[in-house]
Amino acid sequence: MGMKEPLLFVVCFWIVCITGHEFFSSTDQIVQLVEKEKELLGAFSLYIDAEEENLRTLKRVLLILQLVSVFDSGDPEQSVSDPVAAYKLLRRLRTEWRTIVKYTQRGLYQEKFKELLDLAFLQIPRQNDLDEAASGLIRLQEIYKLYPHNISIGKSLSVDEAFDVGLVAYEEDKFQHAFLWFVYSLNKLSETEFSSVTKEELLHLLGSSAYHFGSLPVAIYFTQQLLNLDPTNEDARLELAFYRDLRLKRASNPDIFTLNQESSNSYEALCRGEVDERTSKKQRALSCRYSTGGGNPRLIYAPVKEEEEWAEPRIIRIHDILSDKETEILKNISRPYLTRSRVGQGTVSKIRVSQSVGLMEEDPVVARVSQRIADITGLSIKTAEPLQVQNYGIGGRYEPHYDASDDEDERIATFLIYMSDVEIGGATVFPKIGVKVKPEKGSAVFWYNLLQNGSLDLKTQHAGCPVLVGNKWVANKWIHEFGQEFRRPCSLSEWE
Repeated sequence: MGMKEPLLFVVCFWIVCITGHEFFSSTDQIVQLVEKEKELLGAFSLYIDAEEENLRTLKRVLLILQLVSVFDSGDPEQSVSDPVAAYKLLRRLRTEWRTIVKYTQRGLYQEKFKELLDLAFLQIPRQNDLDEAASGLIRLQEIYKLYPHNISIGKSLSVDEAFDVGLVAYEEDKFQHAFLWFVYSLNKLSETEFSSVTKEELLHLLGSSAYHFGSLPVAIYFTQQLLNLDPTNEDARLELAFYRDLRLKRASNPDIFTLNQESSNSYEALCRGEVDERTSKKQRALSCRYSTGGGNPRLIYAPVKEEEEWAEPRIIRIHDILSDKETEILKNISRPYLTRSRVGQGTVSKIRVSQSVGLMEEDPVVARVSQRIADITGLSIKTAEPLQVQNYGIGGRYEPHYDASDDEDERIATFLIYMSDVEIGGATVFPKIGVKVKPEKGSAVFWYNLLQNGSLDLKTQHAGCPVLVGNKWVANKWIHEFGQEFRRPCSLSEWE
């Protein structure tokens, strides 16, 4: 008997007793209560057994979840620096939630626990989080030319996890990556006994992905495998005939198993570290110096360390601008207010995948950092935007863009502070000039977005490369034109 049945019996028994009988006025009725008491105790015993079995099940679930948790030991931030580990955590947490709800709803105290469960539900990853995280993994593959088996430094995805990543790639029409994830999932399928994915599903999607990619022999092979597995599958039979007929008419059959290692643009090449030797030669000729910011009294006895990253446009790295303590303070005051970063007129876009917050100068550390920026650059920060702190997610990036345009009171300059080191990826690159600047905790890079005549400097197009391994934190200060009239005088030359 299940747990609900004895509970129902107990309730019904007492209803009958209360509504249908009077006991004190008949000895015979009282005698019958002896048997009723035995039945009641028996039902109650069954209920206790059911509760104990449910508790044993809950304890087994808890043990399994504890064994797979990434936070058993070590630093949580380091644990999810691997994007695959981060994806697995998002997916597992959502699965854990469903499992916990399934079993706690059977419990005696479920109603008391319900409020806590409802609150927790608002704090777990949504399906959209999983899909966007999978999209981030695929983006990492595209930029860094990675196969499913080497995208992670220590974690591997299960059959179901890899299958879901493949589905996202398929829905985004990235059929080669979808195919490679389905192959990975198929190979894993033979190694596990527990999976919600069937071989039939995988063979069908492998054939379809290969067809959409244009690799018809591969599409024919996997569709034939599906038909061998299930000779009654008429859809597979029709698809196989279609693929074979199409193959006779098409000469080109690209290799779906091998990723193209060439980049379609300099942005991707720079992110992977493919810097032109001529650029490297010019960078080696650049110099370092101590700077007082043009004679600023605050820097006379404590000059800043400047390193030229590029000459035109002038890109300067300033070392040791933030201490570790200041960095942690900025992170801590930002965390509660981080929201999805936006582009243009406040639009959420895959062009920019990060969370950010603008910090006002009421906080003494923020005010001190802003004053330090003013001292180093020699520019007024009265019309500057609030210090913006950003943290990047799975495959976090900001694709090539300009910080300014040709509008009035535009962002004349950008001051970008690195608040963390990044193990792999996350560099700031300038595709127009072929320059790559690596994140270095505590340092900053500074450049002018506008020429001295006020027009946009097209060479300042830049991007934040996807974070492959690590946790990227930055803070940037956008300084505007107004207030700089005597600090950076305008030029009448159209070339300056």
